[in-house]
Amino acid sequence: MNYTWSFSALKDYTNCPKQYQEIKVLKNFYKNPTAEMTYGNVVHKACEDYVAKDTPLAKNYHQFKPVLDVLRDIPGIKYPEQRLALDRDHGPCRWTDGWVRGIVDLLIVDGEAAFIVDYKTGGTKYADPKQLKLMALMTFAHYPEVNTIKAGLLFIVHNSFLTEEYKREDIDKLWGAFEGDLQRLSASFESDVWNPNPTPLCGWCPVKSCDFYKERR
Repeated sequence: MNYTWSFSALKDYTNCPKQYQEIKVLKNFYKNPTAEMTYGNVVHKACEDYVAKDTPLAKNYHQFKPVLDVLRDIPGIKYPEQRLALDRDHGPCRWTDGWVRGIVDLLIVDGEAAFIVDYKTGGTKYADPKQLKLMALMTFAHYPEVNTIKAGLLFIVHNSFLTEEYKREDIDKLWGAFEGDLQRLSASFESDVWNPNPTPLCGWCPVKSCDFYKERR
């Protein structure tokens, strides 16, 4: 089945196949960026520029400086906003040829070791380390010299780090975290069955054609 995916796209599918179909496949509707998303993009850019380019932080982001200084002091080559892609055989490929694509907010490679950081501006309640697993798989593929990875979701507003560690021998196990969802996604493309998943989030869904659509008040 000829489709491409990313961590966020696969998560959208598991949250609601119907919404995924209408937005990602049929492109009948569009998700407008929220204020939280816009704020997150601005903070991401500020962190990226400070760590990689030594661009001074704006006054309202000075509280992030201590934790960002820790990242700046990690030895190795720093790759901000590193775009990585893999083909269907899980091998490295160009972004435009990717079966799966992902962007690492900050990748640091130091010989056989690597560090992966993903900045988060929201809360820690719904933290999902599967994103780190996918970024680790891409890093192992693109950097064959890397054998160990320390990865973390940095909840920068809350000064909190959710960390995981991976070894190259974990690759098959890491792919196993995605197999079930990818099988279901493939089945939906093959059967053209995209069942809705009604949740309290329906009030924020733009898919007006869905039976569970709720007009926000």
